[in-house]
Amino acid sequence: MDREAWHAVVHGVTKSRTRLSPGSVTIMGFSLRLLQLLSTCVAFSLVASESTWNADLSNWSMFIWCFCFTVTLLSLIVELCELQEQLSLSWDNFLITYTCFSALVCLSASIMYPTIYLQQLSYGAQRNHAIAATAFSCIASVAYAMEAVWTCVNTDEPFCSFFGLLKKLEITVACAILAFISNTFLYVHQPALLWCVAVYSICFILGVMSVLRHRCDCDESLPSSLFVFGQTVLAVLLYATAAVLWPLYQFNEQLGGNPQRSRDASCNAGYSVCIWDQQVAVAILTAINLLIYVVDLVISASQI
Repeated sequence: MDREAWHAVVHGVTKSRTRLSPGSVTIMGFSLRLLQLLSTCVAFSLVASESTWNADLSNWSMFIWCFCFTVTLLSLIVELCELQEQLSLSWDNFLITYTCFSALVCLSASIMYPTIYLQQLSYGAQRNHAIAATAFSCIASVAYAMEAVWTCVNTDEPFCSFFGLLKKLEITVACAILAFISNTFLYVHQPALLWCVAVYSICFILGVMSVLRHRCDCDESLPSSLFVFGQTVLAVLLYATAAVLWPLYQFNEQLGGNPQRSRDASCNAGYSVCIWDQQVAVAILTAINLLIYVVDLVISASQI
């Protein structure tokens, strides 16, 4: 065995030992997990306080923060008790999937909660509590995103390549959009909105095909695939049209949209997430996924 091969073997062994032994990676992971617990706990505690709670407007955000807090606490307990090896799944894969999802939903709560709720409050203690809850929700989304990146850097799983992360983020956001547009009342009245629904469905199907085509392992060869590059170009163009048409036809009064939440009868009827809220959520998620696709396109183009 020559010297270069020997150094490669030693480097690989040392690298794997570093990941399995307690050290900076473990300390960093626990620190991020504690930050996630603290921020989500403070967020839902502030909203659940008597002066800030509004069941009709806060249920969705409360569910997000409580869910993320619970799952994060359970994952921390699993790691402290060293139970990962007893689970019939890849722990790194689970962490990446969960932290990406949590970063996304906490970000959506950070946007939707103040957009919907702050406009209902006058200046005072209630408004300050709501602003503080929003701030801690933003901190939680950043902490989850940092853990996702950190786990990717410190694992050999092919799932955790940067390109694989982008692809799965695109699919995750598309799933969230499809969940919101399950209410056909949002778009059946406008052909332009039906086009947006077609865009979300087509890009979701192409994204799943792209991942399955590479056996769910989006490795370093993925960006060089002309099929995947073409799919990304198409997705950017399609999402760009949806990012313009969806808010235009949903919130422009001249085109039949509703620019104000207070004018939505379903919101006044006491629904926790009314039609106007769903329209806003889809508009935000469309912009987020367009940004992810643009980043994917730029990086893929540089690799061809």
